[in-house]
Amino acid sequence: MYKFFFKVHLYASLIIFPFVLIFAITGSMMAFEPEIDHLLHAKLSYVEPGPKAFSLAEISDKVQKAFPKDTINLYKLATTPGISWQINTNNRTVYMNEYTGKILGSMTGPDFWQRTQQNIHQLHLRLALRDKHDIGGSIMSWAGVILLVTLPSGLVLWWKQKRMAIRRNVPARLVWFDWHSLIGIVSFIFLTVFAFTGVMMGFKGKAIPMFYKLTGSKPTEMPDIKINAPINAKPISPDSSVQLARAALPGVMPFYIQIPGPTEAYDIRCRYPEDLTPGGRSRVIIDPYSGKILFAEGSKTAPAGTRLLVMNRAIHTGDIFGIFSKCVMSLASLALGFQVISGLRMWWLRKWKKKRVSVKV
Repeated sequence: MYKFFFKVHLYASLIIFPFVLIFAITGSMMAFEPEIDHLLHAKLSYVEPGPKAFSLAEISDKVQKAFPKDTINLYKLATTPGISWQINTNNRTVYMNEYTGKILGSMTGPDFWQRTQQNIHQLHLRLALRDKHDIGGSIMSWAGVILLVTLPSGLVLWWKQKRMAIRRNVPARLVWFDWHSLIGIVSFIFLTVFAFTGVMMGFKGKAIPMFYKLTGSKPTEMPDIKINAPINAKPISPDSSVQLARAALPGVMPFYIQIPGPTEAYDIRCRYPEDLTPGGRSRVIIDPYSGKILFAEGSKTAPAGTRLLVMNRAIHTGDIFGIFSKCVMSLASLALGFQVISGLRMWWLRKWKKKRVSVKV
């Protein structure tokens, strides 16, 4: 049985090692995407918190004066006090100190880091292959499935010797083996969780119905939204839409306000203070003329299947417990990368040793 599990572990690892290495490197970076972005754009991102933020109307006036030919279509409000707000127009992204009203700068498109960030994301999800059949996504999803086979087989192999120490004055292959065993067993639970949640996200076409079935719930149906603008009617202001969103979902913080076109509705994303996922997963849609709430779903009151989907993603990304769990999942990703490198090194040294023995014979 040991030989069987050894072969399963070895050959499965050799099949998926390039994809797992991509998972490891990109995953460790993706865990801190917002933090890295803020650090690299410090002059645009960090502000000194003040007693009160400007209203959206006041901010709009300042943006329009600075860029009179632009049309505002989106507000991104920071959910932490020391981060600037972003105002998206049809031509640029404007960064503003919401406490002083000072425009910190603007960008007319993604810079090198932001493009790199997008590429890292696509590499992690689908090998950066963009095709209608999503072949890259399927490859990465199945690599995750094979990883779920590789991890328990490694646990079985470790159980035979239960090595938790690094030997000295032994051949290099045994030193690599000791490190491989130690890092593997320490990170086993985290890597298993990482792989399982990733597979659930990769096969979302199967996983989503399964989550709703397991919880006995159904996804909330999105209403058919058709806005007919009354003659000479003026839409409600963004500030009013934020107040309506807060009233619809008491306790939320609206952070993403999409300004509607003539036949569109306000689309507002919100989060509760205890929500640790970047998206918050709460949403309010408002008729821009009547102020009527067309749709409202909070992360607390969403169907159980929806909450399970959100939790699965939050666990995978490390957002579930904030910065602590982000660090844990980032370290787990790095551990996965080390397992690939150490495993390849052991395989190569073993193969080279056999080759030298056969030459001597």
